[in-house]
Amino acid sequence: MFTGIIEELGTVTAVEQHGDSVALTVRGPLVVADASHGDSIATSGVCLTVVEQTPDTFTAFVMKQTLDMSAHGALVVGDTLNLERAASVGDRLGGHIVQGHVDGTATVLETADGDGWRRVRFSLAPELSPLVVDKGSIALDGVSLTVSAVSSEDTPPEAAWFEVSLIPETLEATTLGLRVPGDRVNVETDVLARHVRRMLRLDAAASAAGAAAAPVLEAR
Repeated sequence: MFTGIIEELGTVTAVEQHGDSVALTVRGPLVVADASHGDSIATSGVCLTVVEQTPDTFTAFVMKQTLDMSAHGALVVGDTLNLERAASVGDRLGGHIVQGHVDGTATVLETADGDGWRRVRFSLAPELSPLVVDKGSIALDGVSLTVSAVSSEDTPPEAAWFEVSLIPETLEATTLGLRVPGDRVNVETDVLARHVRRMLRLDAAASAAGAAAAPVLEAR
């Protein structure tokens, strides 16, 4: 479990292909300082398990599903990642509950700078639209953020979007300050929204099944 508060910017030092997965090595002296084999580290929002480490790097395997679902499939040596160690029981929850389980990706559509801050608009995949709400929580590349605007319900699904507003600290301390139109970021929606959608779908399915099974009374 994570909070979306980035601790360090890491650098990819190796990407080794192993069948349909890769061994990813990242330099991150801070997050590695107290890491052990089997520990979890969030890499731009993707939770990975440490399998090897040196004093300043760690290696983790990234499975095919993760490569397909996230922007990690395009990582190359030299890329920068947002790093966060798993939260400890009793830590302050400075962001929101982040699992490190990416729902998909979003593409930067446009940016606009204010007085020290930046508004960024992202594409919104149709399957994620019900899970993103104005003033709700979202994690982008592992960064805990608040949705500042979202397209209206009558916007065509293929044109849906959402926006976040980035303060100077976020622009300087995370990779989001480097993102330009066309770049992809990893998206994790609010876990509570995911559970609500699942319950609503199950309830609708049960209601439909019950209606189909109900006896039909013949008119006499």
